[in-house]
This record gives sequence, structure tokens and C-alpha cells, in this order.
Amino acid sequence: MTIDGARRAPALPRAPRRAGRRRPVAVLLAVLALGLAAAFLALCSGAEVLPVSTVVDVVASRFGGPAVTRTQLAIVWDIRLPRILLGLVVGAGLAVAGVLVQTLVRNALADPHLLGVSSGAAVGATSVITTGFLAGFGLWSLSLGAMAGALGAALLVFAITLGQGGITPLRLVLTGTVIAAALSAVASFLVLRTNDSQAAQSVLFWLLGSLAGASWTKLLLPVSVVLICTAVAFALHGWLDALSAGPDVAVAVGVRVPMVRNLLFGLLAMLVGTMVAVSGAIAFVGLVIPHIARILVGSRHRWVLPTSALIGAVFLVLVDVVARVALRPVEIPLSVVTGVIGAPLFLFILGRRRYQFGAAA
Repeated sequence: MTIDGARRAPALPRAPRRAGRRRPVAVLLAVLALGLAAAFLALCSGAEVLPVSTVVDVVASRFGGPAVTRTQLAIVWDIRLPRILLGLVVGAGLAVAGVLVQTLVRNALADPHLLGVSSGAAVGATSVITTGFLAGFGLWSLSLGAMAGALGAALLVFAITLGQGGITPLRLVLTGTVIAAALSAVASFLVLRTNDSQAAQSVLFWLLGSLAGASWTKLLLPVSVVLICTAVAFALHGWLDALSAGPDVAVAVGVRVPMVRNLLFGLLAMLVGTMVAVSGAIAFVGLVIPHIARILVGSRHRWVLPTSALIGAVFLVLVDVVARVALRPVEIPLSVVTGVIGAPLFLFILGRRRYQFGAAA
């Protein structure tokens, strides 16, 4: 196969003509504006609804404006704003991870949690909650336990696939699925063996995702990971386009497929492990958002990656608002809301687009 022939291969994903340069930029600007509106809505919403004027006064007070009450400052600046920022970061991270995993395994139904990393994080977090493991680290114990579990699961999946001859879509999917099932069983066993009903309830709530633990001190790690991983992925956008067409096409245009697959797996492990560690396992974001981005801006990763990140960020902030106000003052786990919204949305997308990604071994 020649390089020219590879470029004419029908499987190579091409952006629709209508999705020219102007349209992706317009979409990005529109989503960015929607994100600002969603963030402001989230600042006003919660167990206690704050008027717009109060939120503006609180924000202004941090930049030399008139003083506000200590309660108002705590609600807006210390509780809601870190939570919104964490939602933006986690949503963006999961959406980017969704793009990468769907490119890596060339399957429209691929989800970041497919790799078993989320199940590993669940084992780590469950161990902390039910046994007091890492309790000496205080507020960081849950995140550290989840991160350790995620890292262990990622290394296990990588070692197994490497031992079978290297990472391929089929090996990765099968190995990740098996490891995820085994680790989920371990997490369930840890919950069943505890006599603390409160601990069991905490595990369940964490497994379904929540941003309730957000704080300014917990933002540095997820922000750094998302920025670094997204920047690296964007730098590889040309290789990702070729890899989406299949390994033969990628090799024909000069892509080192094994190296790129290993790099993508590392990025995925970092992204998913960190996001799950700070927010729990949130479903559907990494599955649905990349497809919405492709509908809006085409299939080229130079546009799909930033668009997915912005849409994922806005989506999760809005989901968190619904989770906080739907049964006020009770907070609904995020995966419950994303499931209710994401399932019908994904079925609609499949009916409209009819994606048929390859899953070559």
C-alpha cells in the first residue's frame, strides 16, 4: 500500500465540508459562552438559592468591592466556586478520555471506564472507607486510595496486554473488561464484609459520582493532569486521525502504531485515574460527549478534542446543578443524572449518525 493510496482510503475519517474552519471556531465560542452562563447558574443554585445580585457582590468583594456577610462569602467562594471548577475540569477530562479511548480501540461504544481503571479506583476508595486504610492522610485519604487503585489497575492491564504481544484494540478491550469485572467483585466484597451501614452508603454514593468533596486545595492535581494530557493529545491530533482509520493506514503514513497506542493508554490511565479519584465514577460523559462533538465539528481531532473538552465541562456543571436542586436539600449522585440524560441522548445520536468504528485486533 502506497502512502497516496492510504490517503485515499475510504476509512480515513474526514470532516464534513460544512464543518470548515469557521464552523468549529463558532461552535467553540458558543460552547464557551454557554459554559460561562452555566457556571453563573451553578453559583446561584443549591440548597440555598442566591439572587444574582448577591453572587455578583460576593465575587466583587474578592476584588476590592463592598464587603459581604461571612455566610455568603463561604457559600459562593469557598463551597460553590471550587465545586464548579472541579466540575469543569472533571467533565473536560472525561470527555477527552472518551475521545482517546474511542480512537484507541476504534469503537463507538468505548467508554473511559472500559480500561478497568475506574474499578481499580473503586477498590482503593472502598478500602479507605470500609477499613480506614490511609486514614492518616486525613481529607486526602480517599483520593490517594482511589489513585493508588487506579494506578495499580492500569499497570495490571498494561502488563497483561504487553505480555500478550502489545496493546491492540481487541486485547485492550478484553483485558480491561475482565480486570474491571474482577476488581468490581473485590469492591463489592469489601462493602459486604463491613458492618458499618454508613460506610456502605458512603461507598455507594462515591461509586455513583459526586463533586461534594471539592475544595481549593484539591483542584491543583486534576487541573494539571487535564491540561497536560489534553495538550499532549492535541499535539498528536494528526496521528490520531490516522489511527482512527486503522493500523494499516496509520503505518502507511508513517505513524509508529505501538508507540502511539502505549502513549494513549498512559494518557487515559492518568486522566481516568485522576478524575475518578476526585469525583468518583461518573458514567456517560466520556461515552456521549465525543459523539456530540463529532456531529458539531467533524471527525478531525484538532477540533474534536477541544470541542469535547468544552462540551464535557459545561455538561457536567449543568448535571451537578440538577443533582443539587432536583430533590433539594438531598443531593443526587451524578451518575444517576447523567444516566437519565445520557442514555436517550446516546440512542438518538446512534440513530442519527450510525457510527461503525472498526475494532481490529
